[in-house]
Amino acid sequence: MDDKVRPKKHLGQHFLADKNMAKKIALCLSPSHDALLEIGPGMGSLTHYLVDEWGEKLWLVEIDNESIEYLHKAFPALIPRIMEADFLKLDLKSLFNEKPISIIGNFPYNISSQILFKVIEYRAQVTQVVGMFQKEVAHRICSPPGNKDYGILSVLTQAYFDTKYLFDVPPSVFVPPPDVNSGVIKLTRKTTININCNEDLFMAVVKAGFNQRRKKLSNALAGIIATKPVDKKYLDLRAEQLSWESFAELTGNIEKAG
Repeated sequence: MDDKVRPKKHLGQHFLADKNMAKKIALCLSPSHDALLEIGPGMGSLTHYLVDEWGEKLWLVEIDNESIEYLHKAFPALIPRIMEADFLKLDLKSLFNEKPISIIGNFPYNISSQILFKVIEYRAQVTQVVGMFQKEVAHRICSPPGNKDYGILSVLTQAYFDTKYLFDVPPSVFVPPPDVNSGVIKLTRKTTININCNEDLFMAVVKAGFNQRRKKLSNALAGIIATKPVDKKYLDLRAEQLSWESFAELTGNIEKAG
């Protein structure tokens, strides 16, 4: 097609222009009976390689009206499943009747963390994610404890998904080229998830711990533990020193302390 979509800075659009890279990313998905939701397809560089494999299981969500018009022309068979919407506002349960879904996308970097938090919110439904992130964020998601990149996203994602950093993506494959390097990661939902504590409290503990990451957890969690007789096993450590399993154990201790 000769028509081109103008990348919009306020939407964080950097269109993937390299066909080989698009194919490489599309092939990272594991075969599945899930519906597949592509977030922010733009001009359909990934869509081109997904439609043959996923067919009527493929759904697109795009917030940009100009991209929507382009996608309608480029992929007319997909029109019933092309949604002009903000992914962050979608109710995935009702949209897919609570059935399992896979997610893929060249995620806009200005909302990539919010996309991941939404994936975590719908963790019972999302079985796998293949996503392009700013390289720094991609490494943060997959980072082990004790690393300076390790943070809230690392703990909460790793509690529910196996994370794998797949490969780097240079700025040169995008139009326009971003000012940062990118990385593709894969998340695969764990078959057995043993948080064994109140999950809302778990998330609150993780967020509070990292919001004051330079302080010992005894201080960072003061508002949560107050005067409760909590096991001091982890309280002299900082948040970045705890694995998700340790955070879950700590949360369980806080629960028991009442």
